[in-house]
Amino acid sequence: MNKVLVLGAGMVSRPLVNWLLGRGYQLTIADMNKEKVISMIGNHPNATAASLDANNEEELDALVAQHDVVVSLLPFTIHPRVAKYCIKHKKSLVTTSYQSPAMLELKPLIEESGIIVLNEMGLDPGIDHMSGKRIIDRVHANNGHVVSFYSICGALTAPEASDNPLAYKFTWSPRGVMTASLNSAQYLYKGEVVTVDSANLFSNPFKIEFPEIGLLEVYPNRDSVSYREDYEIGEVNTLLRGTIRFPGWCETIDAMKKLGLLDIQPENMEHTSYLNLLERRVGKLDPPYERQMVSFLNVDEQSAAIKSLEWLGFFSNELTGRRVDSPFNITCDLMFNKMMLKETERDMILIQHELLVRYPDNHEERILSRLVEFGEPGGDTAIARTVALPAAIATEMILTGQIKTTGLHRPFSPEIYEPVLRKLEEEGIVMQEESMQLV
Repeated sequence: MNKVLVLGAGMVSRPLVNWLLGRGYQLTIADMNKEKVISMIGNHPNATAASLDANNEEELDALVAQHDVVVSLLPFTIHPRVAKYCIKHKKSLVTTSYQSPAMLELKPLIEESGIIVLNEMGLDPGIDHMSGKRIIDRVHANNGHVVSFYSICGALTAPEASDNPLAYKFTWSPRGVMTASLNSAQYLYKGEVVTVDSANLFSNPFKIEFPEIGLLEVYPNRDSVSYREDYEIGEVNTLLRGTIRFPGWCETIDAMKKLGLLDIQPENMEHTSYLNLLERRVGKLDPPYERQMVSFLNVDEQSAAIKSLEWLGFFSNELTGRRVDSPFNITCDLMFNKMMLKETERDMILIQHELLVRYPDNHEERILSRLVEFGEPGGDTAIARTVALPAAIATEMILTGQIKTTGLHRPFSPEIYEPVLRKLEEEGIVMQEESMQLV
């Protein structure tokens, strides 16, 4: 019986564990909170719960040695440490996170060991790569050239559950969401590289109408320009990977940045109220606070930013209860306490690829490919399924020899993306595609 080690029992782990157990694999699920693992697996005969502090390298070493494939759902910063023991014991590794520079440094050792380390096997990154690359490769096979490529993705609450001023609730790692908000970005537009620094990431989102969902906003996601090489579309003129949100989120996060509420440097917080945090940037505030905030932020009094600050509690004289901490941590804690998706609510995943393609006879084609996936109240969330199932499928493909390549990889090759996408379609996760011939 093939043995799989799953590291981490967080918010997206359950569908992966259940999928692999349902196919007869023997799993060890290791997490700092062993009780959480036990509650997930119950008395399943093929599942074992283990307690693991990923900083304990001796324990990590021993666990990796006992299994055939490792799936790491831990924070991406820990993946290179896991990879070192996978290299040592010649065990393949699957992750759902972005491939980091630290992981790239291990590439020669990974290649020498004869294993595969397969990163970015989740949703974004993951399904977005595979579904987009499938279209691009088909276009190239038909001698077409990609003129522009917009690839956008969002993990959101379903419209009926988007009932706070930010129109957002956390459905995966809250700290991961907020840390990503500190990124800068760059993309390609009409042949020119556009750079957006972190301070302005949310200041100018573009708007789209998504069928049956309504008005949405999109802001650029990290470095889109590097995907010109990754996706093998050197001919592309415009290339943007973006993140989708309902209106309200971008305006609020932009205001938080202007107010210093997402600053990560620790500060003296003794005797500091939530209102004092605003006053450190704005100056002394007197009620009604909204009027002074409107002037500072240059927004309307009924704007989502003002409503969000009030709803979260930043107009309160309640003390933060910290001695030394960062505004970022305090802001995140307020958001986490009020913005987690309830078990009775649904989340939603949206992906859209939009390509403009030109063929040798100069005719053009517009290709749209979309995914809409809803979670089940009280069951698996859409984000959990769409992150976990690609990793689970890839794990089985490695165990059964369907993936034969070795080395450090992301899912850009047909050997990987074709069978994974087919399996996802069997699970009901289907990209719907349409095309239009242009004059």
